[in-house]
Amino acid sequence: MATYTITELAREFDITPRAIRFYEDQGLLSPTREGPSGRNRVYTARERTHLKLTLRGKRLGLSLSDIKSLVDMYRSPKDTEAQLQSFLVVLARHRAALEQQREDIEVMLAEISAHEEESCRLLAQSNMSVGEPSFDPSRAEEAN
Repeated sequence: MATYTITELAREFDITPRAIRFYEDQGLLSPTREGPSGRNRVYTARERTHLKLTLRGKRLGLSLSDIKSLVDMYRSPKDTEAQLQSFLVVLARHRAALEQQREDIEVMLAEISAHEEESCRLLAQSNMSVGEPSFDPSRAEEAN
């Protein structure tokens, strides 16, 4: 059976060994220990898959507790249907949270636009009374 070192997995998945140790601390990975005093971590193909699932969950934006429950389901392949149903619940909950965030961002962007327009209007009024050119918000970033 294929085994991997922490360095090999870190290199393969482009993460640090420290990140892998963190996932171990969170109970997402459970390598065996070999060598003097059990210093060397040895990861099986199954642990590699758990790491892959963990990183996929992180890319999806899932919480570590959601990832852990999904990895734990993978550890016991007794009832695939129940696992898939549970995964769908996690994904639906995450989708709802992301959609709410998107709504919140759209509201904030609209508020920013309104403040920009009002600020430009006030600057234009101020500059007209002094005879200076009006403020152009598209040039504001150039000044910074």
